[in-house]
Amino acid sequence: MSAAPAGYGQALDLVTRVRGVRGAMLVSADDGIVVAEQLMEGIKGAAVAALAGSVASRLGRALEAAGLGAGVFWHLQAEQGALLVVGAPSGILVVAVAEPDVNVGLVRLELLRAAEVVA
Repeated sequence: MSAAPAGYGQALDLVTRVRGVRGAMLVSADDGIVVAEQLMEGIKGAAVAALAGSVASRLGRALEAAGLGAGVFWHLQAEQGALLVVGAPSGILVVAVAEPDVNVGLVRLELLRAAEVVA
């Protein structure tokens, strides 16, 4: 397996430096496979990647069917945390796993910046 491009580490660093972010991943939008990750211990990267890929795929189809175009940012809030996702033009999803009280606006900005890096 070849190493991920150097820009991928930079993209993940943009996201993980935000307070309250427990990890960041780059995920293939086509199949929900981890491309690169920086996760705290205890986070199951493969499961998060599969969830992000599935949500992105299903939500993308629903948005298109509703005539709203492509989604830009998804925020799934749960009792013990949040999953935040931005799609890059390259077909890579930039994913953040965060604590419930994370500054969502700041994470969103960093996800969008990271998506530009992996574009």
